[in-house]
Amino acid sequence: MPDISIRKTGRAGRITLTRPKALNAMSYDMCLAIEAALDDWATDDDVALVIIDAEGDKAFCAGGDIQQLYDTGRAGDFAYGQTFWRDEYRLNAKIAEYPKPYIAFMQGFTMGGGVGISCHGSHRIVCDSSQIAMPECGIGLVPDVGGSILLANAPGHLGEYLGLTTARMGPEDAIHAGFADCYIPQEKWPGLIETLEQSGNPDDLDPHREAPPHGVLRDRQSEIDAHFNGETLQSILARLEASDSDFAADALKAMRRNSPLSMACAVEMLHRLRGPMADIRRALELEYRFTFRAMENGDFLEGIRAAVIDKDRSPNWQHDLANPPVEAARDMLAPLGENEMTFET
Repeated sequence: MPDISIRKTGRAGRITLTRPKALNAMSYDMCLAIEAALDDWATDDDVALVIIDAEGDKAFCAGGDIQQLYDTGRAGDFAYGQTFWRDEYRLNAKIAEYPKPYIAFMQGFTMGGGVGISCHGSHRIVCDSSQIAMPECGIGLVPDVGGSILLANAPGHLGEYLGLTTARMGPEDAIHAGFADCYIPQEKWPGLIETLEQSGNPDDLDPHREAPPHGVLRDRQSEIDAHFNGETLQSILARLEASDSDFAADALKAMRRNSPLSMACAVEMLHRLRGPMADIRRALELEYRFTFRAMENGDFLEGIRAAVIDKDRSPNWQHDLANPPVEAARDMLAPLGENEMTFET
């Protein structure tokens, strides 16, 4: 497959995304190819660990390849998207639960679907150029690919802030938020990967760890918690609107670009996922309830039209932030009955 290289090198199962001109956006076929490889390597005694990386400096993976999702949805075919998301989420769970070390090297943009194939791994490496984000609310989705559980587990109410504002995280911010584990300068990566391939020992990462450049989120944590500690989107908006700080103004500006329905659902999801029974599968089940309905009942098609197809950046969302869609959000997250997410192949 021209978009991805899957092979065994030494003691490592190796996955390299090879479409840098498309920012290594992940297609449905790439998703299935990664899953098949992981299934094979899980019981292969010759494979001690898995390493995933990508060609190019701009992006590890800037998200999913959404053109076909948009085209099929516009044609009234919602089944393609439902199948795509179900199979992608199954892969995300498989990575989170993988029985062998799974090492991801994340340069440049790592967003959406890219988060799903990297940030659930056991060892997540960032560098100076790393920019990690969950931008889904800006296109009428919710933080998905298991990103909702990462956001729910972030310190304080950082998850709400990152999900609702779609803010990007540099290397130190990503480590602080729980999306990455360590910073290693990118120039060290080729030699380090060769070492890992030969040794099959993830402990070889340890001598190369360095202190990352200073980020911004740790310093803003108390301010974030004060403004985003709300039970609903409406209560968070009220806190922000009552503040005269530059932080609040910037957050509101970012949120006003996003789908109110998506943001209302994102807040509800994060609160549900802070319970004692929450894990990657519970997160993916909740996400799938939304994405299953996203084309027919949500803002997804309009969000993609405005951001990617027409690029007018003027989406006509179904709802208004002045009156957040409480009931519609509950409907989007209601059980799917026989269509609930399953993790069977």
